[in-house]
Formats: sequence, structure tokens, C-alpha cells
Amino acid sequence: MAEESDLEKTESATPRRLQKAREEGQIVRSRELSTFALLAAGFFGVWGMSGSIGEHLQAMLRAAFTFDHASAFETHRMMAGAGAASREGLYALLPILAFTGAAALLAPMALGGWQLSAKGLEPKFDRLNPIAGLGKIFSINGPIQLGMSLAKTLVVGVIGGTAIWNRREEILALATQPLHLALANTVHLIAVCCGMTVAGMFVVAALDVPYQLWQFHKKLRMSKEEVKREHRESEGDPHVKGRIRQQQRAIARRRMMTQVPKADVVVTNPTHFAVALQYTDGEMRAPKVVAKGVNLVAARIRELAAENNVPLLEAPPLARALYHNVELNREIPGQLYGAVAEVLAWVYQLRRFKTEGGVKPVAPTELEVPAELDKGGVSDEEADQEAADTLNPANDDGVSA
Repeated sequence: MAEESDLEKTESATPRRLQKAREEGQIVRSRELSTFALLAAGFFGVWGMSGSIGEHLQAMLRAAFTFDHASAFETHRMMAGAGAASREGLYALLPILAFTGAAALLAPMALGGWQLSAKGLEPKFDRLNPIAGLGKIFSINGPIQLGMSLAKTLVVGVIGGTAIWNRREEILALATQPLHLALANTVHLIAVCCGMTVAGMFVVAALDVPYQLWQFHKKLRMSKEEVKREHRESEGDPHVKGRIRQQQRAIARRRMMTQVPKADVVVTNPTHFAVALQYTDGEMRAPKVVAKGVNLVAARIRELAAENNVPLLEAPPLARALYHNVELNREIPGQLYGAVAEVLAWVYQLRRFKTEGGVKPVAPTELEVPAELDKGGVSDEEADQEAADTLNPANDDGVSA
């Protein structure tokens, strides 16, 4: 299958795609942000630690230029002095190295965080392909990167040049100042110019970070077909899942049908709905629904009830209310206690009539069912599900059994 073109990749990367890219070492990086962090850390480190740095540098210079006649001809003293000067220089620069090291480690966390991936170290010989290299040079990213480099140089150059130009008189005046004052003013001017340069790099980083984020997410865009394929791989094929759901419904229906012969009564409407009720005195707080169904399933419930001498009662409002408001193996709500109690009283009278004889009880017809519980006929979803099950007789065990 041919790879989708960039024009077809219009969908944002899914979390799974982003995680996979991260595992492969593909994370957002901004060189300009790291550069700015290093410069800023170095600048503020020098600015804040200038007193300590100055003391170490003075000690280093004092030790380097203070010697007697004897030590000038002894090589071991020269090496010891060089070692002492190196230590003083290291002590002077150690805080700056600590600041810049911390900035180098923390700057990547601002975007993509740290990521150690062995896949990034794997050799890829396609990188040695000169044609692919030329393609990258003459691609749209080449001019963009060149433009970013020129913009960075221009911004930093303009800001630094402006800082120097605005202080040109102070720079020229250094030649007429005493040495100690000239040195102090020189350090101040260098600090100001460096600070302006750092501010320029901040502007460059502020422009580069959104671009790198956009470029990263654009590179990981997916086509609609890739999104569908990934969804199938992660969530499973919808057809397979549908088949599993059908099998689960078939098993649940088969189990439900085994409860019909144990029911006390089946309430119908009489064609669309059928609900089987069971109540055991002393074991249940209230009657519960042990089976229910619509259309063909309702017909099968009625058949099983007739085969097992379970009484059938035509009570359309009650049948609809029980079907819509009570789940399988759940007790009926309190609003239906009165109506169901009348039904069960009729069932008990009918049993007594069959065993003892006498006058056959009249089936109740005027049952009080709250209007808010009677939701009418079969919903479109229920009808569609019934039709789907009917078209799959292998799964419709409750109907075909």
C-alpha cells in the first residue's frame, strides 16, 4: 500500500502516535531555546557572582606575578604556581559552569522533556543517501532554516549593535579615564552589551519555539485511514467486536429463557412486549423481572410460558412500564407495587382454582400504572436491535430454540 501524501494527512496525531514517536526519540527540540538558556545562565551567573569571580581572579594574577629571584630558576615551583593558578581559575568559573550545566539539562524539559532512546543510536544507512540529502537541502525546510538563521543573526546583531552605538561616547571616553575607573566602566559596558544580546536571543527563542511545535505536530499528522487503522488495532475490529456483542447477547438471552419456566406470571401487551415476574415470599423484598423482550423475543417468552403452564396476563401499560423501567434480575420500583400486587393476587387465586376448584378468578384489567413510567411502544434502537438479531438466527438462540 502506497504511503499517504502530506495533503492527505489532515488529522492531528493521536496519543498513541505521539507516544510511539517519543519512544523512537522524536521529541520537540528548539536549538534557539537551549542557546538562550545557556547565554542567560552564563550572563546572570557572571553578574551575580562577579564579586567571588573577581576575588579568585585577583588571587590568580597576584600569585602569577609575585615571585622572587630564586623561584624564577626552579622549574618545580613554576609547575606548582601553574597548578595553583589553574585551581583559582577553576574556582572562579565553577559557579558559571554549574549554572550553564543546569540550564543545558533543564532547557529541553521546557518542550519535550528528557528522552533516552536506543533507537536514536541505531545506524540508518539511508542517511548516507546523497539524493535524500539533496532533497532535504532543497525542501521547504531548507529555506525556512536559512531564514531563521538570518533572522537570528539580524536580531542579535541589531540589538547588540544598537547597544554599542548608543554608548559610543562612553566607550571613547574610556581612553581618558584613570585605569581603575576605566576597568570598572569597561566591565559595566560589557555586561550591558551582553545583557542586550541575551535579550535578543530571547526574541529569537520566542519565535523559534512555536515554529518547532508546529513543525513537530505537522510531521506527525495522520491521514483518516491511519487513524481508523490505529483505532482498529488498539480497540479491535468493529465487526469482531459486534460479533462478540451478539454472542454475549445470545448467551444472556439463553440464560434468560431458562428463567421463564420458573416465573410466576408473564405480563404482555399482548404482541410487542412480554415481561416475566417472579416472587418468593420470605426470600425477596419485592417481585423481580427474570425475563423480558420485544417482538420475536416476546413471542418466544409467551411460548415458553404456555408450554410450562405459566399464567399470561394481558396488561399493556404494566408490560411497557416493566420493560422500560426494570432491568433483568432487578426488583420492581415502588410505584408499581400496587399493580403487581393485584397481578400476583390473581395468580395465587388462579392456582387455588386449579387445585381446589370453585369459581375461576377474573383477570385484573384496570391496573394503576403511573403515566411517567409508561413510555409507549418499542424504540427505534430496540427495533433495530431486534431486527439485527432476527437476521442472525445463529445468535438468536432464545427465538429459534
